[in-house]
Amino acid sequence: MNDPVGDMLTRIRNAQMRGKSTTLTPASKLRARVLDVMADEGYIRGYEETKDERGHPAFEISLKYYDGTPVIREIKRVSKPGRRVYLGVKDVPQVRQGLGVSIVSTSKGVMTDANARSQNVGGEVLCTVF
Repeated sequence: MNDPVGDMLTRIRNAQMRGKSTTLTPASKLRARVLDVMADEGYIRGYEETKDERGHPAFEISLKYYDGTPVIREIKRVSKPGRRVYLGVKDVPQVRQGLGVSIVSTSKGVMTDANARSQNVGGEVLCTVF
């Protein structure tokens, strides 16, 4: 697997299209930090550590719905393995005039675009969620 974060986002997108309440993804520190941001912003209910069928560590992500429709309307990977996107603090994009969030990996950790601006740090834009 070349793009672990992209794989996790695709698993979330696919599970929501099927109306699933949970989805499973392999565990890693970066995925955990991205899931922490998504849970703090209210896009997912949360996640917990578990094991997959082969005994490898995994995260079980609890998806969130409102009136039967997924809370996440759009989730896109911005920085990919073939084309990394690094932006300074002044260039970090707002998603839909601030209604969505950009998840940014900075030197101070993984955080939202608003937190990156308030802490005056830039970094790699991992994905956008709306």
